[in-house]
Amino acid sequence: MKGFRPGLAPTLVVLLLLPLLVALGFWQLDRGEQKRQLLASYAEHRAAEPLALFELLATADPAFRRVRLQGHFDAGHSLLLDNRLHDGKVGVELLQPFLDQASGRWLLINRGWLPWPDRRTPPVFNTPEQSLSLVAWVYVAPGAAFQLHADPTAALWPRLITAVAPQALWAELGRSGFAHELRQESGPGAYLTQWPVVAMGPEKHQAYAVQWFALAVVLFALYLYFGWHNTREKRHGNGHESTQHL
Repeated sequence: MKGFRPGLAPTLVVLLLLPLLVALGFWQLDRGEQKRQLLASYAEHRAAEPLALFELLATADPAFRRVRLQGHFDAGHSLLLDNRLHDGKVGVELLQPFLDQASGRWLLINRGWLPWPDRRTPPVFNTPEQSLSLVAWVYVAPGAAFQLHADPTAALWPRLITAVAPQALWAELGRSGFAHELRQESGPGAYLTQWPVVAMGPEKHQAYAVQWFALAVVLFALYLYFGWHNTREKRHGNGHESTQHL
């Protein structure tokens, strides 16, 4: 690299930013691969026949598995998951404890989306009083674990939340319950049950990876260009000064 003089400041900037840009690109590729595996697992498990609850509880990986339940909802402890959008409309998702009669185990069932156009009035919903037979599937969110965010100024029900934590709910109610949220399929007691599996598909992550790699290439190309350009400018300048001196 004789004659290549980019300068100290540009070199430090490149040494700092170039590894970061490349790392971000590979991170996006890794996230995309995780999403592909997650979607493949979702498709496989959703196509399978529903399990009995005891089979689900014995499964090492319950994510997206379907289960058939028989029992009743607890209308007294309803949760409203806030800031849920559907077709551009604002609403909530209704979650209620469900007692499985055969096992005596509690599960937190997401009954679906409800519109909530006017915040001055609570969302309207009803809860079947009779025993129901329903099919639901286990939702395990990618990324950070769920946390229950209740309004600290009121413990009244129904409770508005911004995230779901079944374990925290069971501890609060003193019940033995399943660790993950279940999302009800269309059927008795269900509202709108159309959920995206992931907010961002694998192709989006791949596109972001290409952008990060492209920025890395541009940064390195500019570094090389200005390094050689500065060297040529310096040579031309020295030659001009020599001519004037003669």
